[in-house]
This record gives sequence, structure tokens and C-alpha cells, in this order.
Amino acid sequence: MVLPTLVVVSGPAGGYGKTTLAHEIARAVGCPAICRDEIKEGMVHANPGFEPGPGDALTQRTLPTFFAVLELLLRAGTTVVAEAAFQDRLWRPGLEPLVRLARVRIIRCTVDPDTARARNLQRLAANPVRKAAHTPPRATGRRDGAFDPISLAVPTLLVDTTAGYDPRLPDIDVRQRF
Repeated sequence: MVLPTLVVVSGPAGGYGKTTLAHEIARAVGCPAICRDEIKEGMVHANPGFEPGPGDALTQRTLPTFFAVLELLLRAGTTVVAEAAFQDRLWRPGLEPLVRLARVRIIRCTVDPDTARARNLQRLAANPVRKAAHTPPRATGRRDGAFDPISLAVPTLLVDTTAGYDPRLPDIDVRQRF
């Protein structure tokens, strides 16, 4: 049996194009995209009056739910695209067990910082559920450049999302080695 592929789309939080790229790759491959923020946003609907904050209760529930969904799909033999910020210290422990279940490929999004800020502001203004679910970036105490990328020994590709995708989407072959 050939293992399914787990495409991990990562990068710093806020406006880096991770979710958009994850959904585009999933459509191109023909598989589901599982996005951490979308799981948390779904939880907000069942928690009226929720107030986001660093390490809030929904954030704590989202992480194990995210990895449980990925494991379930991979054990069923499903190729899947997983999207989140994927800071190494927080996310590597959840990803390491999945290496036995799938061929893992990491895509790390990069973008011009001004573009990221503009995208993030636009997203928050356009989606009230997103705004209700997530702590504003400045409230987390994170600084630009504080991102610690995943350090798994698997094929990794940098994709600049500033103006489209570089490399272009058709050139990102997640089934092969990057």
C-alpha cells in the first residue's frame, strides 16, 4: 500500500496566504484541506460570547481536534492538506507521529510584510466570525520575524505569496519530492 500524502502549509500568522494556498492545492490535488483557524471559527458558533485571548480555551481545544482529524483521515488512506501557522515547538510534537502514516511535504509561505498586514486587516474586517475567534496579532506579544518554522526532516518548499505564487501553483507537485 502506498502511503497518502500530508501537505503541511505553514508560515507566520496573519496574511501570509496559507489558507488560500492550502485550499488551492487541495482543489488541484483533489483532497480535503483541514485548516486550524477554520476549526476554531466553527467552535465559536457553539460558544456565544466567546472572547479570544492568548491561550484561550478554544485555542487549547483546537490543537488536539486538528491533529485528531488529520490522523483519522491519514489512517483512512486519505491524502490531505493541513494548514496552520505551525510554530516548531508547538506543532512538531503533533506532526511527528503523522510521519509514520503519510509522506509529509512542508510548504512554508513567505510574503512581503506590508502585504501580510494589509491582507490581515482586510480579512478581519470582512469576516466577523474570524475577528471573534482570534486574538489580534499585536495582543499576542509576537513580533514580526518571531516565527520558528517546522524542523522535520521532510521535503520543504518556500512559496512567496506576495503577488500570486512563486513558484506557480502548477509547479508545486506535492506528490513528488520538491
